[in-house]
Amino acid sequence: MSKDIQSDVEEKVIRQAEKNKKHKTYHKSEIVFVSTFPPKVCGIATYTQDLVKSLRSKFGESFDMLVCPMETEEENYTYEEKIHYKLNISDAFSYLELAAQINKNNKINLVMIQHEFGFFNETENGLYLFLRNLKKDIVVTFHTVLPDPDEELKLKVKEIAGFSKHIIVMTAISAEILTNEYEISPDKIMMIPHGTHLLPFTDKTALKEKYGLKDKKVLSTFGLLGLGKNIETTLKALPKIIAKNPDAVFLILGKTHPAIVRNEGEKYREFLEDLTCKFHLENNVRFINEYLPLPELLEYLQLTDVYLFTSNDRNQAVSGTFSYAISSGCAIVSTPIPHAVEVLKEETGIIIGFEAPEQLSSAVNVLLANEESRKKLRQKSLEKMAPTAWENASISHALLFQKFRNDETALHYSLPEINLGHIQNITTDFGMIQFAKINEPDISSGYTLDDNARAMIAMCRHFKITRDKSDLQLISIYLQFIKFCQHTDGSFLNYVNGHKQFTNQNYETNLDDSNGRAIWALGYLVSLKEILPLEYSETAEKIIEKNLIWAEKIHSTRAMAFMIKGLYYQNSKNNLPLLKEFADRLVKMYQHESGKYWHWFESYLTYGNSLLPDALLCAWIAAKEEIYKETAKSSFDFLLSKIMINGEIKVISNQGWLQKETTENDFTIGGEQPIDVAYTILALSTFYKVFGDEKYLQMMMNSFEWFLGKNHLKQIIYNPVTGGCYDGLEEKNVNLNQGAESTVSYLMARLNMNI
Repeated sequence: MSKDIQSDVEEKVIRQAEKNKKHKTYHKSEIVFVSTFPPKVCGIATYTQDLVKSLRSKFGESFDMLVCPMETEEENYTYEEKIHYKLNISDAFSYLELAAQINKNNKINLVMIQHEFGFFNETENGLYLFLRNLKKDIVVTFHTVLPDPDEELKLKVKEIAGFSKHIIVMTAISAEILTNEYEISPDKIMMIPHGTHLLPFTDKTALKEKYGLKDKKVLSTFGLLGLGKNIETTLKALPKIIAKNPDAVFLILGKTHPAIVRNEGEKYREFLEDLTCKFHLENNVRFINEYLPLPELLEYLQLTDVYLFTSNDRNQAVSGTFSYAISSGCAIVSTPIPHAVEVLKEETGIIIGFEAPEQLSSAVNVLLANEESRKKLRQKSLEKMAPTAWENASISHALLFQKFRNDETALHYSLPEINLGHIQNITTDFGMIQFAKINEPDISSGYTLDDNARAMIAMCRHFKITRDKSDLQLISIYLQFIKFCQHTDGSFLNYVNGHKQFTNQNYETNLDDSNGRAIWALGYLVSLKEILPLEYSETAEKIIEKNLIWAEKIHSTRAMAFMIKGLYYQNSKNNLPLLKEFADRLVKMYQHESGKYWHWFESYLTYGNSLLPDALLCAWIAAKEEIYKETAKSSFDFLLSKIMINGEIKVISNQGWLQKETTENDFTIGGEQPIDVAYTILALSTFYKVFGDEKYLQMMMNSFEWFLGKNHLKQIIYNPVTGGCYDGLEEKNVNLNQGAESTVSYLMARLNMNI
């Protein structure tokens, strides 16, 4: 009997991935990004850098991103980034020269222009000359869309749109203005929100202490200083805020805009400093006169209690500073720019009027008086902004770019690095905690045998691949938890509260599946006894043998499948008869239910479906009974015909099982669980090993991309920053909680893609 059917699959997956990589490199498209770029201190420069970085991370094997910075005659930056082209926006000839250079490169499919009206005022008609002479597809991102245009502005914008295949805007209001006031076809306009950074859970109290703000209520604003920020509104409001909250501190984060410094020096900052003294706010206001590195900036935002956005620019469509603040979990008080109006309308913050210090002080005092209210706003803000994560923004851009490729190869989603951060985060010295609120462990949810069994499989597999000795501590914790859950009769209880006590839920729920998962985990550990400490496998063997007398009574479909997998991995001749007994029962169930159009073990498809054919194929490897192999293949191919649609996986929704009478693949949208995708990937791996059919390998890769954004919402399910996996894909949103089941399921799937 084979000890591990995965090893050969890993080698074949690696070979296929290398083959795919070479194929995709050959067809790789090049995209030129024409924009300002760091070290230029500019919001659009930062935006472009973040977008390019995210695209390279997620789709680096599909596209090459080439950078073309825009500079004035006086500017001559040294870039860390490799620069492929450069545009001198002070020189009309530079526009023509750049167009000619790009036209000569046959690999370039697309030119992406980040547009701000001020960029192209240096040279009259420079942009027009560039667009007219460029012989590549063009996409323009409008960072500002001005309402009520005069005829000259309207003609300019329509001219740019005429040269462009698509126009990208960042708010729905901007799209409406382009359609209604500039008469641009809505088919040409695509709305992709400003990207935001995913952040790990951080302790706000610890961050405040780090920055000398212990026991303070922190207000903040950030960005390049200038009159448009209208920070004086907050300074005028502060006396009334401090009257009720004497421990409040207002942080003004950022240096003065370089263009303003060149023209008028530090006049605006000095004005703010004078105002601070006039209102006697010296102890409650801090000027942090730096262009902060991103990690430090995000920490300041995460320790902020209320973020203040007070721009007085009525025409400002979108703000990167606003996006960063709300995605950091800040409660927001904002003036009504379109971006804020769209995001904050669903009770994620408070909108105030322009230049309205009375409204601002009232709003801030309401928020500071109610910590629970701020927490709710934080939760809603994070839920609202999750789709705008840079990872999701890059998916939206990549799907648009795909239209301009000369070949028809599909997008290739790059595999994230393995990150055990959240696994460690939700594991105590007793076991793995069941649930998390976003990515904060919720100890009140307690522990389950289910989660710890799956976690032990995942960490054993990780150790097998990496031989990382730090894994052994986690494996030991999960093993001891399984032992803790075993009763004197050999059976297992599943639910344990945060005080390490068994709960009443154990006596109200059928625990057969939990028992089966425990045997699967223990058997898998035993299969690795040659590389694990001897006491681990000895403990596992004892727990298994104690359970098997009781386990013979199990008739639950999935519980029997789990048992088959565990006994297969245990590789004990003594337990082969029990493995065959379970397999025979599954075959009889299949024979009873299957018919001309229905090839399954039950009269419905519910959860964990792939587990059943996977287990039967394991039984065939162990016992060589052909009926096991035939039934496994027939049932699995039937299941795949229901859940693999146009190259994408769509597992059965937990909001509506698929009944035998259903003839169409018209499933409920949403309710897709990471665990079902993971089980399908494990099964596809087994089937590819046994049958050698490339379709199973391709389906395995396509299925894994579900976690990375290849799903009906085109959003990530896995969070690469925390290492956690979101709890489910719903009809219109992703459940952002990162519980144990989902996180371990992702890790099991990712380890199976060991490339």
